Amino acid sequence: MSKRRILVTGGTGQVGTELLQRVWPDDVELIAPTRGELDLTDCEGIEEYISTGDFAAVVNSGAYTAVDKAESDVLTAWKVNALAPAAIAAASKRRGIPIVHISTDYVFDGSKTEPYVEDDPVAPLGVYGASKEAGEQAVRTGNPRHVILRTAWVFSPHGANFVKTMLRLGAERTELRVVDDQRGSPTAAADIAEAIKTIVLRQLSDLGAPAGTYQFVNAGDATWCEFARQVFDDAANPGQAAPKVTGIPTSEYPTPARRPRNSCLSVEAIKRDFDVAPRPWREALKSTLKVLLSESRAEVSRS
Repeated sequence: MSKRRILVTGGTGQVGTELLQRVWPDDVELIAPTRGELDLTDCEGIEEYISTGDFAAVVNSGAYTAVDKAESDVLTAWKVNALAPAAIAAASKRRGIPIVHISTDYVFDGSKTEPYVEDDPVAPLGVYGASKEAGEQAVRTGNPRHVILRTAWVFSPHGANFVKTMLRLGAERTELRVVDDQRGSPTAAADIAEAIKTIVLRQLSDLGAPAGTYQFVNAGDATWCEFARQVFDDAANPGQAAPKVTGIPTSEYPTPARRPRNSCLSVEAIKRDFDVAPRPWREALKSTLKVLLSESRAEVSRS
């Protein structure tokens, strides 16, 4: 039985790792090249890799995600987040195959008070957001068989993310000061991966599958401070005191890159077109913490 090969860029990232852990149909094979095999700063190499790879679809989950570092490392951020998607879109169009491209809430400036919908005007506040918005445009204009999937506040047992940072800091300190005036929807990478799986399988089976820009985040919202408190509430062991979490304004935690105050995204379109209904973020957090805490206990028992 011949396999339908799906190229996954960013296979070691949070979403890429979860994609590789999904259960796919027997005739689907995910190909996740290393950085040495596929360099996202090399557009000619990208086009050659896709043109010779006999792929049925591409999932571009690779990205330059160091938001603050991007303010000084502008060229690399734009190569990975804008030029690489342009090359992927061009090559996948020539092959006649669909692409799913992961984007971000940072394409918005956060000034809206309601959740953002897909066609709200974009207004990125920094290099990261601007480069990701350019990547969206490259995919949107480069391959009509595309789904751009915006998400936000991603967490998982893998890589670096807010949940893992809070657990590490909480083990070191008795009090944490966390920003309390930025609001968004914490979202599990595992759930993003499941949504992508649904989209890709639909693309593979239906030439008329929906295309365009969509958004996926877990249901509900929180500030970073509320998110942190929930992490410690769920991770607490009986008799073990959790650190005190004090809310602070953004002005007391300056960073090189400005963040949107409102990162809430509407998911009505993906519910309608792909029958994807995100679960509550608190439920997703419990699932992630179960994995993280079991891994932590296993490490302790081995030491």
